Amino acid sequence: MKKWMSWGSALAVSAMLLSGCGTADQTNDKEKTTQSAQQNAYPLTVKDATGKEISIKQEPSKIITLSPSITESLFALDLGDKVTGVTTNDDYPKEATKKTMVGDMNPNIEKIISLEPDFVLIDASSLGTAEAGLEQLRDAGITVFVVPTANSFDETYANIELIGKVTNKEAEAKKIVADMQKKVADVQQKIKDANVKERSVFVETSDAPDIYTAGNNSYMQEMFDLIGANNIAKDGGENWYKIDPEAIVKGNPDVIIVKYDYVPNIMKKIKKRDGFDTITAVKEDQIVQVDDNLTSRTGPRLADGLEEIAKAVYPEAFK
Repeated sequence: MKKWMSWGSALAVSAMLLSGCGTADQTNDKEKTTQSAQQNAYPLTVKDATGKEISIKQEPSKIITLSPSITESLFALDLGDKVTGVTTNDDYPKEATKKTMVGDMNPNIEKIISLEPDFVLIDASSLGTAEAGLEQLRDAGITVFVVPTANSFDETYANIELIGKVTNKEAEAKKIVADMQKKVADVQQKIKDANVKERSVFVETSDAPDIYTAGNNSYMQEMFDLIGANNIAKDGGENWYKIDPEAIVKGNPDVIIVKYDYVPNIMKKIKKRDGFDTITAVKEDQIVQVDDNLTSRTGPRLADGLEEIAKAVYPEAFK
């Protein structure tokens, strides 16, 4: 419940604030000095996802990022001016698309070296295709840091703080994580306040006959758990797996979530699949398309992705 002050009290407080401006400014200056003093001292040694102790000689000033999630984290940490190169998959924020492109899942090592970066960040999920090239970068004297692949909100929070640590932005990273956690709590509260009945849901990322969905131990399952939705596919497999269309019909979801336009007219094609006309989501036209990047990238916008999923399943809670 809000606490209201009388006009007299409000005026008294205002007078105190005005008379204490000099003191407040001095306090802010001290806080800034203290925060600055708490920043990292280089050289800095931090263990990366491979278990290696990586020595970072000085605060990175020319950074190459080889993952969209890492790129979004760097820009959220106000490090866009230090980002020298990105992959062709990096489309957010808009400023990232103006950076030099250094390839996709298979980075152009020669191009990276030519940009003379002092720091390269890559997600552990890309090691299989890039490991040989990373050795070339190390041989060229470039510091390479492998960020763990995040499969949950907690792991995403940890990664953002880790990236903040190695780039001398620890305080900023903690602020981003706190804001994300608040957003998650706000989404949950809205659903609770709306007193909605639990709905069953199904999410897919590809068309028949090879339909892939989210099962246990996936970040998408965590999203469904956070908003109180029942994923009909949660017990059919681990992480993302191929599901039989008959299992979807049998599960009879109230809502079908489509991640993106993986084939033309996918929303219409879903309705025409054999047996799908019996599914509640199809009969009640509750097939919802969401922003794939917003709901897939385990970075600073993941909480926004949770809100988008929540709106798809419980739209009345967000009116």
